[in-house]
Amino acid sequence: MTNDNTHRLPLEGVRVAAVTVVWAGPHVTQLLAEWGADVIRVEPMNRVQPYSRLSLQRQSPEVQRLSAQSGTTFALTPDLDPGSDPWNRSAAFNAHARNKRAITCDITSPDGHDTFLRLIKECDVLVENNVPETIEKAGITYEELRRVNPNMIMLRMPAFGLDGPYKNFRGFGTHVEGMIGHHHLRGYEDLGPDYTGDAFTADAIAGVMGAFAVTAAVRHRERTGQGQQIEMPLAEAFLPVLGEWILEYTYNNRVAPSQGNSHPTHAPHGIYPATGDDNWIAIDIETDEEFVTLNDVLGIQLHRDDRFATNEARMEHRRDLDAAIGEATSSWDKFELFHALQGRGVIAGPVMDELEALESEQLAARGWFEEITQAAAGTHRHPGLLFKMQDTPNQIRRPPPALGEDNDDVYLDLLGYSREEYDALIEKGLVGTTYPEELLRSAN
Repeated sequence: MTNDNTHRLPLEGVRVAAVTVVWAGPHVTQLLAEWGADVIRVEPMNRVQPYSRLSLQRQSPEVQRLSAQSGTTFALTPDLDPGSDPWNRSAAFNAHARNKRAITCDITSPDGHDTFLRLIKECDVLVENNVPETIEKAGITYEELRRVNPNMIMLRMPAFGLDGPYKNFRGFGTHVEGMIGHHHLRGYEDLGPDYTGDAFTADAIAGVMGAFAVTAAVRHRERTGQGQQIEMPLAEAFLPVLGEWILEYTYNNRVAPSQGNSHPTHAPHGIYPATGDDNWIAIDIETDEEFVTLNDVLGIQLHRDDRFATNEARMEHRRDLDAAIGEATSSWDKFELFHALQGRGVIAGPVMDELEALESEQLAARGWFEEITQAAAGTHRHPGLLFKMQDTPNQIRRPPPALGEDNDDVYLDLLGYSREEYDALIEKGLVGTTYPEELLRSAN
């Protein structure tokens, strides 16, 4: 897609270097790239970068199928076929890598460190979400980089902060959520937190918050000419989401119980069975009038039972209420009940799996999924943009990059390496488009 001057994307002209792993950091740069930033992903090819392209192993279809059945989908490849380059076919990597460029560079080696400094001179922003000591050992802290580029903006996203006793503790979204209480809150009151499953909400929120922080810093630099370091720990970026529960304790000295699918003041509020195997519908009732309407749609008379006549009574007898509602919804198709309740002004929604989401008539009508063709993975529908701007047309502009796909353009054109210098880096095994055989053999 090309944009004329009237419809240029808002972040066009901003160049971002990315040294990111897992999801939180890559999600930041995904959002920046979607709205026009030139994001250059920097990753080594001479060693494994943990949880980046996720798997160098050529896992058989049988192994991948077992992983999928257990809920582990990060390293799955199209048709469960690893191909010769599973690192370019990984579902998790390709979900966030569209619109980006990718080069191979080992920032911990002397040659790679020099390359990285040359790249920083050409960039506006660096995004990284590694443990702080890793960045310090690599010599790419903000203090060192701004000697090369005084106007640099650097976003750092450690799990717990750049100082304090937890500075170098490693953690992904789920570990952070456990430590700040999210797993406890979204657990079920009669079950342990291990039944909550993985959601990685802290990573998702960190991506959005990080992109916002970068755009705010870019705006600040436009006004003042000053770059700066942004420190955004995953834990602290997520804690405001739990603000009401923190205030419940500081105001009332009350530790909130696990919430599960319940609500502190609404009943019924939860996930209820529908017809078919593992089909469910979510329903939320706030007022007595809505509860009467729910009864009317379901053809039941629970509102005439003293235990359920008022919201206060329903909260007191919530377990019995949930059981009765579940018995009534179990004979309904979840989509038919969804439309019947919404048609009467009752908040409800079907619990959909991935296939149902792909076939959603709402998303299809909006053209939300976009078809992307990638050389390694083929042609598939991908999730679309998180938001739209009415007067700024936008879409996914390029597929996820293969390992080192943009080496030539970046090294030779952007950074000004001579062909001889470039070939020397290739000869040393620092630049290329595949991992060395000895590394692949050790992984398999």
